[in-house]
Amino acid sequence: MTTTEAPRTRLKPQAYRDPRPPEHFARYHRRARERDPDWIYELCRFVLTPYTVGFYRARARGLENVPPFGPAIIAPNHFSFLDHFFVAVYLRRKVRFVAKSQLFKPPLDFVLTHAGVIPIRRGVVDEEAFTSALTVLERGGLVVMYAEAGRSRTGELGRPRWGLGRLALESGAPVVPTAIVGTERARDWRRLRFPQVTVAFGTPMAFERVERPRRQQSQRASELVFERVRELHTRLRAERSRR
Repeated sequence: MTTTEAPRTRLKPQAYRDPRPPEHFARYHRRARERDPDWIYELCRFVLTPYTVGFYRARARGLENVPPFGPAIIAPNHFSFLDHFFVAVYLRRKVRFVAKSQLFKPPLDFVLTHAGVIPIRRGVVDEEAFTSALTVLERGGLVVMYAEAGRSRTGELGRPRWGLGRLALESGAPVVPTAIVGTERARDWRRLRFPQVTVAFGTPMAFERVERPRRQQSQRASELVFERVRELHTRLRAERSRR
């Protein structure tokens, strides 16, 4: 099996801490908890679907594994900002993403807020983000949380973090392990290179609900989910190398 090359496009350094105080994000969390995504979500889907499906020839597998109703967590690997769109484009349900707080700056914050995105402050235990995500799940919503808690910048899968496991255990919602292949080269659009992208939704995983899981419990749950993600990802890349 040939190994996919890491992205060659120069990447901006990641900012792991947001200097803004937690109070700055209160209005975003309030809206995420009280209101569903509105027409902005549908507009983004309408505008971006031709781009993701046309240029990147995006394909989806295992759509039947995503619950048609009720709470669920989609847990993909993460290479690119475009992963949000590739995950959501084929789903009939509106999904609520947990995204880094640094994205919530004008004018993008208007789009993110109306699209139902939940901000999370990296580098700290952001209780408000977990409360917002749990509120959405309690209302029967669909939440996307990346197992790696950030983008892998090597072209290879990163390692799972405990946040996904905590959300799964505290909510008791089924978790859909999801693999995305191709977006590790998605930044090459500047060189007019658009790699084909495939998204595979795996069989949902069930966890017994734990009201206050320990960090070790949460980490173990994340690892179990990511093992499935890794299996799906490895299978997709093996298929691609045989073409």
